[in-house]
Amino acid sequence: MPKAVKPSKTPETTKLTSEALGLFVKARRTQSGLRLEDAAALCGVAKETYSKIERGHGGVRLESVLAVCQKMGVELVLKSWKVAIDE
Repeated sequence: MPKAVKPSKTPETTKLTSEALGLFVKARRTQSGLRLEDAAALCGVAKETYSKIERGHGGVRLESVLAVCQKMGVELVLKSWKVAIDE
């Protein structure tokens, strides 16, 4: 019988770093009761890639990070800004 997944607390940081993003992804996975292998399969990435994302390691394609965030329900928000441009 597989070992039960222990839920992680939801991170409280608002600063976007690879480590912080990894904590959010891990929290979503564990709170959903998913094993790492199952989450990787759900997201369509290799187990090693998923693990690197959770640990905040570099060398992961942006497309993989975005796919994992989308499938796991981790929302990344883009904000626009106004710049005065002379016409």
